[in-house]
Amino acid sequence: MQADDLNIPAHGAALFRAVLSERDIADLLNRLGDELQRRPGRRLLLDAQTTDLLAATGKIGAIAAELLGPGARPVRAVLFDKTQAMNWLVAWHQDRTIAVRARRDTTDFGPWSVKDGIVHVAPPISVLDQMVTLRVHLDACNDENAPLIVALGSHRLGKVAADEVEATTNQHPIHTCHADAGDVWAYATPILHSSAKSVSDRRRRVLQLDYSANELPNGLEWLGVACTETKATCL
Repeated sequence: MQADDLNIPAHGAALFRAVLSERDIADLLNRLGDELQRRPGRRLLLDAQTTDLLAATGKIGAIAAELLGPGARPVRAVLFDKTQAMNWLVAWHQDRTIAVRARRDTTDFGPWSVKDGIVHVAPPISVLDQMVTLRVHLDACNDENAPLIVALGSHRLGKVAADEVEATTNQHPIHTCHADAGDVWAYATPILHSSAKSVSDRRRRVLQLDYSANELPNGLEWLGVACTETKATCL
């Protein structure tokens, strides 16, 4: 199946081409410069110009708003910079946790964990089912520099037990998510996915954003996209 034929409801993945221009990418990389020196996957601190880009009225956030409605907002942002020097394999799995401001014991939420000082919790699948994950490609990505690989339709299965992931993956069509710089891949957050190590000298920089349009129950609060002194309120 061709990338342009995919959609979120049926397949759990959709490609949005040329969302960012070369100028947009250069500006974004300039603002993310310090983060590129840190360990991949760390939560980002974002300035006002970047958070505006991610809001529902921005170039990137508008995709989430199209998929989730106008209340969509970024609830977590991480940056991955895969190179030959910083290279890793991602086995088949589901993203099963969310980042929150503080622990507040809530029915059906758990287990809890703390990573890099940030509280994470596994929510009910109903929470994940109402989220989307956007991967903003800041470099071109082909078979050589570790594209994301997804099991189409697996987002409709609920939580897949770890010992069933391999068999479940084999029962679904597999799609390799190539991209040009400036493209955005959107995924249903629970989709089964993996990624190989890069075999290229080219970088593979991806800004990954989780979006939700819903509040959490029992006073739990999304961690959100961190603010700096240049922006008074968090997204």
